[in-house]
Amino acid sequence: MRLLLLILLAITSTAQADIYQWKDEGGQTHFSDKPHVDAKILSFDTGHSYYQIKRIYDGDTILLSNGNKVRFLGINTPEIGRYKPAQAGGKEAKQWLKKALKDKKVRLEQDIEKRDKYGRLLAHVFTEDKRHLNLELIKQGLATVSIFPPNIKYTHDFLKAEQQAEEDQLGIWQREEYIAKKTSQLNDSNYKGWQRIIGKVVDIHYARKNIYLNLSNSFSIKISKRSATLFTDLDDYQGKQVEVRGWVGKYKGRYSMFIRHPSQLKMTSFR
Repeated sequence: MRLLLLILLAITSTAQADIYQWKDEGGQTHFSDKPHVDAKILSFDTGHSYYQIKRIYDGDTILLSNGNKVRFLGINTPEIGRYKPAQAGGKEAKQWLKKALKDKKVRLEQDIEKRDKYGRLLAHVFTEDKRHLNLELIKQGLATVSIFPPNIKYTHDFLKAEQQAEEDQLGIWQREEYIAKKTSQLNDSNYKGWQRIIGKVVDIHYARKNIYLNLSNSFSIKISKRSATLFTDLDDYQGKQVEVRGWVGKYKGRYSMFIRHPSQLKMTSFR
């Protein structure tokens, strides 16, 4: 089991890498770019069909001329205010994408899941001059990494690019709105949208379906037991200072963040 965890955490997919799928004795499905006993190699459509752009909704969603709406895989850009409150940096991400796609066609590279719950195609988007737009948005500091397993292609490249953009204070990383908050700073007026939350893990609670890392009496990090195999031993976080990234929810007066991938949680130091 320990070896399997290390393999899963070491995934660094590329366009040419094979993706292996297998099930363990408990029926759990796993994906990796490393060979595994009884694993099958998943096939992907590597055809290079290029499509014209009909509309750009925001920094991570476009409409193709064939009517397909495409959601960029592995990233998230701030909202621009269509159906949700506008967020800092959203307009800049959309404008950058409009400029990058001007007079360009794109091809799509998909992963395990082909569509999301809204029916949108999920894809990595490349221009004819081989620009990987998902990655470029991260490099510019206009998008954050948002990995939803089993869609794990380019995770390593994305995280490396995000770290560099953050260190260089590009895009959203120079904005006050994206400074990490302590749990005590969360309130009903500022918890919505993508957040960075910092705190000390004071307690770990194992429930029937989920594991909760409690940072305070009012905030918990929630991890499904199904996703827990992707993480290192969660007990190691007990008493540690951490930063967690994602979307905060509220239920019965408590805040929580549901995370799906280790990239959303890291040990850190702060005052």
